Amino acid sequence: MKKLLSLCLILLTVLLCTGCGESNPLADEKYGKNYKVDVREITVDNNGQKIWGEAYIPDTGGKVPLVLTSHGLGTNHNTGAAYAELLAQKGYAFYTWDFRGGTSEDRENRSDGSSLDMSVMTEVSDVEAILKAAKTWDFVDTDRIFLLGCSQGGLVTAIAGVRHEDEVAGLILCYPAFGMTRLGERYSEDMPEENDLGNITVGRRFFKDLSGYDVRNDIPDFDKPVIIIQGSKDDLVLPETAEAASKLYPDCEYHLIEGAEHGFSDQYLTEAAVTALEFLQKHT
Repeated sequence: MKKLLSLCLILLTVLLCTGCGESNPLADEKYGKNYKVDVREITVDNNGQKIWGEAYIPDTGGKVPLVLTSHGLGTNHNTGAAYAELLAQKGYAFYTWDFRGGTSEDRENRSDGSSLDMSVMTEVSDVEAILKAAKTWDFVDTDRIFLLGCSQGGLVTAIAGVRHEDEVAGLILCYPAFGMTRLGERYSEDMPEENDLGNITVGRRFFKDLSGYDVRNDIPDFDKPVIIIQGSKDDLVLPETAEAASKLYPDCEYHLIEGAEHGFSDQYLTEAAVTALEFLQKHT
């Protein structure tokens, strides 16, 4: 029994020390010093509903920069976890969560809410609630909070950045779905309550909240540093759309990953993580 308990403790330690193993391609010290990483569950309240997430916290002995990671439509916190597992050991805390109602039925979502009530703007509200809460967390350097978003999460991140420019240090946008604002053109009061978007069913609110709005009209006023990381073979967010958006920001880098499609994995995720790390190191 004692041997079994010891084995369980060892396995738990391995799980909590995410990013410490040799399997992490960013563990090489050419990318910077490595720190032990602890994982902590943290929930945030938004108007009486729970947002569930996990914080990846490097043990640096002091407060650290924080990256808040927004996942795409129909996915969940695992999108942000992929970046956290690669990068947190380099001295940056990551918080990755499930948007309320933002996950498809075939994936786990530990937050409250229904997809029929979810929209880009409810997700912006989630980011705002998390940003407010994060300023109270004991491990966070509140002057160095960055927002990272993928696909729809990139659009959400761009909007939250515009609204809270004074509270964030910069934005990392991975294949940001700026073109989703066109979905607002579909809105009508008599449209059905349930609408299939392929990987998730959304309600009328999803379209209503986008009606008449395009964040690209606002981002020229966002003066903090931004990087857009885009795949060259993405057929959902076209490279030319992402590049055009990058030119609207006063201070924006554009990084094209050759061969990458919508969503990064394997060597493409590694390249995106290295690019994000270089951006963070440049601006912290």
